Amino acid sequence: MEIARMLGASEESVRRWKRVWEEGGADGLRRRPATGRPPKLDDAQVEQVRTALEQGAQAHGFEADLWTLERVGLVVERVTGVVLSRASV
Repeated sequence: MEIARMLGASEESVRRWKRVWEEGGADGLRRRPATGRPPKLDDAQVEQVRTALEQGAQAHGFEADLWTLERVGLVVERVTGVVLSRASV
């Protein structure tokens, strides 16, 4: 499908957009606010974590300068006080 190729989208996405257009016009295609649980970290906290991680693992007391999910989770908790699940890290 030429439109999908031009947009760099899948053909299924283009078909879905066409269906939404036919059912609801331009209003149906407007971006809707994200649903679901809000993020546990705000933008400032994410920046704090980013800065902490850029210092390297050894700067945070780890023996090797290697980041693992567990280590990142510990730094997130130390820096922000927020406990994230392994999947959220």
